[in-house]
Amino acid sequence: MNKHKIINDPLYGFVSIPGELLFDLIAHPYFQRLRFIKQLGVSDFVYPGAVHTRFHHALGAMHLMGRALETLRQKKIEISNEECEAAQIAILLHDIGHGPFSHSLEEILLPGVKHESISYLLMRLLNEQFHGQLDLALKIFRNSYSRKFFHQLISSQLDIDRLDYLNRDSFFTGVMEGTVGVDRIIAMLHVHHDQLVVEEKGIFSIENFLHARRLMYWQVYLHKTTVSAERMMVNIMKRAQYLAGAGEKIPGSDSLLTFLARNHSSDEMTRQPELLGSFGQLDDNDLWGAIKLWCTYPDKILSDLSKRLLHRELFQIELTPSLTKKTKVEKVREAIQHELGLLKKEASYYFSHGTVSNEGYVSSGQPITILMKSGKTLDIAQASDLPTIQAMSKIVKKNYLCWPKNLPLPNPD
Repeated sequence: MNKHKIINDPLYGFVSIPGELLFDLIAHPYFQRLRFIKQLGVSDFVYPGAVHTRFHHALGAMHLMGRALETLRQKKIEISNEECEAAQIAILLHDIGHGPFSHSLEEILLPGVKHESISYLLMRLLNEQFHGQLDLALKIFRNSYSRKFFHQLISSQLDIDRLDYLNRDSFFTGVMEGTVGVDRIIAMLHVHHDQLVVEEKGIFSIENFLHARRLMYWQVYLHKTTVSAERMMVNIMKRAQYLAGAGEKIPGSDSLLTFLARNHSSDEMTRQPELLGSFGQLDDNDLWGAIKLWCTYPDKILSDLSKRLLHRELFQIELTPSLTKKTKVEKVREAIQHELGLLKKEASYYFSHGTVSNEGYVSSGQPITILMKSGKTLDIAQASDLPTIQAMSKIVKKNYLCWPKNLPLPNPD
């Protein structure tokens, strides 16, 4: 079989698969599953074009990693062919642990277990199947490799992951404010004392990158309608979990029911390869298929919420900088109980409240470092003459409260 394929990507044009091992990993069922997990979850309820997948993103990130490493090689940074392949494998598989609807349902399907942990476990499983060929990629992924800049390319505040998803999400949503100058940023990358840095000439591109990321969070990732749809999805799954845990035979795929019936810990996922394999079969189709079936399920709450989401009858939502008063939440709950004829504990499925946060740039920990012409290195917040970059270092939080539309509520104040 000819494994030297090219793929036509809407952002980068023709993208080549640089080696047989990468081809075989892309062809593996665990990776092919990413075709059926949308990158932005339910954001297409707001932006109809946002139907691109984790599969698209992973291939794009692999391509950008190759370009970044080639740039560093041209600047006399020694990178072996083995390191180059391992870094591309690590970025290709960095999201392989995502479940259906990505971040939206992490808290439900595997509470307390981050998708990065599942990615690592699946990569270990693949390493066994590929007879240790992913050893170096695993070291880079978990930051145990001696040359630290490789991991920074995988996971940092200026990593290949972000460079691809910002441009890709901007393209497919049509939110042009999220466009990032990827070509120039990659051209300005360098390595200084084993740390990833950006040459001084790239300051303006990094400023634009940070502004774009902040705008994309408020306009796309934390758009209030998206938050509402996500909370409805979470409440549907909570109700399904409650019913499955109570022993009811709700319809759904075997893999989905495995994670609805009870919670599974990270240790269980590590010790039980069949459980990990079951998670590796889950995708968005499992959930949408189940939700369609649940529309006619006898439980009126599960049925009603499923119909509302499928028909895009989303909860109305308030997004404010101030904390939501407990008295307001209680009055919303009471109104839902009264209007829908529910018990107090049942009413909780019909509203949600909480906090969302936008971390534009976190200077503590692992900053974006600018290599000045003098040879000195500075945090971008210090190197930039824009006060907005320093302001972005502050985490901005907003509080939300959502409940069914057209529900008459008493004055909560």
